[in-house]
Amino acid sequence: MPRIALYPGSFDPVTNGHLDVVRHAVGLCDRLIVAIGVHPGKKPLFTTEERLAMVENVFAPVASASGCAFDCTTYDNLTITAAERAGATILIRGLRDGTDLDYEMQIAGMNETMMPSVQTVFLPASVGVRPITATLVRQIAAMGGDVSAFVPPAVAKSLKSKFA
Repeated sequence: MPRIALYPGSFDPVTNGHLDVVRHAVGLCDRLIVAIGVHPGKKPLFTTEERLAMVENVFAPVASASGCAFDCTTYDNLTITAAERAGATILIRGLRDGTDLDYEMQIAGMNETMMPSVQTVFLPASVGVRPITATLVRQIAAMGGDVSAFVPPAVAKSLKSKFA
């Protein structure tokens, strides 16, 4: 039975932290599905289509190089429901620090109660990407700052264009 993992998030924008998680996740599964959460109450910087294109452009080559099948999708319901729909038995979550761990442990517990067949796997961020958040990247880019150390080159270009 193939190991299918779902990596959910907003990916607004894709950061080097997200890329770090994907680099580790592709070694744990046969198929990785990156799922972009679409929430009607949130106003993302990038459209859903732009985020799907970023995810595909940045993550697909990493998955391919490791021999892991890759797909990206969107969802507008519970993450655990998206995992079930995709046939995933693994949920991938990145952790930067203890605050992330506390929050993610609560969600993992709730998800396990609702769907025991799906296991949450926490991947600690590599040291160099721990401080990176998409929120900070957006703020820096909006103020004209250089975000090239925090995002892949194609994303830096998209951010520059978005705030031109």
